[in-house]
Amino acid sequence: MKRLIAAVCAFLLLGAVPARADDGVQTVLDRYLAQAGPGAAVHSGTGTRSTGTAKLREQRAITAADHFRIGSQTKTFTAVVVLQLVDEGRAELDAPVSRYLPGVVTGNYDGDVITVRQLLQHTSGLVRDVRDAKAGPDGTYALAELVRSAMDEPAQNAPGAAQNYSNVGFLVLGLLVERLTGKQAGTAIAERVIAPLGLTETRFPAAGDRALKAPFLNGYLGGRLGQLFFWTEATTAVELSFWSTAGAMESTVDDLQRFYRALLGGRLVSPAALAEMKRTFGSADLYGLALLKMPLSCGVTAWGHNGALTTGHYSLTLATDDGRFAAVVTNTNWQGSGTPSAVDVADRAICSG
Repeated sequence: MKRLIAAVCAFLLLGAVPARADDGVQTVLDRYLAQAGPGAAVHSGTGTRSTGTAKLREQRAITAADHFRIGSQTKTFTAVVVLQLVDEGRAELDAPVSRYLPGVVTGNYDGDVITVRQLLQHTSGLVRDVRDAKAGPDGTYALAELVRSAMDEPAQNAPGAAQNYSNVGFLVLGLLVERLTGKQAGTAIAERVIAPLGLTETRFPAAGDRALKAPFLNGYLGGRLGQLFFWTEATTAVELSFWSTAGAMESTVDDLQRFYRALLGGRLVSPAALAEMKRTFGSADLYGLALLKMPLSCGVTAWGHNGALTTGHYSLTLATDDGRFAAVVTNTNWQGSGTPSAVDVADRAICSG
């Protein structure tokens, strides 16, 4: 939940970093800033372009080395571990979740009906967000408590009947990872994904650890009034254990493009598992198993995910099967409804590369 703005800071928009080539990427990025935070950047095969500022009261470009909260891009990391467990024969996509977590999905939900696949593709019907979980004495949240607290919430839909986004579903998947690996979910993600790929700038935070590794992108909540910013900083305002396997991780635009390219290149899961991740649901044909399908203007299809968190960060990473990529980040979680969007920025960066 967004905090009320505690302070108002008016700051003139800063000039953009000049584009290195007349490919239109910088122009689209500069226009995107009207929908974004104090600053925005796109990282692609032609380099990193930045506009605005990474930190208020400074004129600092966002770089490929800046750390930020990746929000729901965490879901793709979680999904990869689940698909690895499927590859290992330790889980089945179409098995009921109660087979692995008996007595966990209860109350208003039936764990004997809801499947692992439905959790991954947001068709389980589980409520979108945790509302009334109890924090521990130190202010952090146990994964089991987050899930338990959501079981009395009304369902969004019958299992498999519709696709409705659910952070709670990915918290359940975190419990599944812990049950099948015998390790904390963050440890399993680190050992199975982060370390093998050498993603040294990517981290699943421990409960209570709100700091970002330096250098980092300051995050802001707020909005705009013409050429003025109205922001309050929120970089460390969120207890990340509340989001856990649904949205807690930290990374950089460079590590994120490496992750998605490795996934699409077959380095993380089997070809059969990757095909399942790319199998989209329903007539929208846009979302598979924690992978977003995005047709681009140059006739190719990109895959990836976006993420936002009330630390004041929004990001989107897309990659193609032939290795092209674009990772977009801005230092607010609010996205305007106008154009161009982050998708438009990524599209231009990929298609002009």
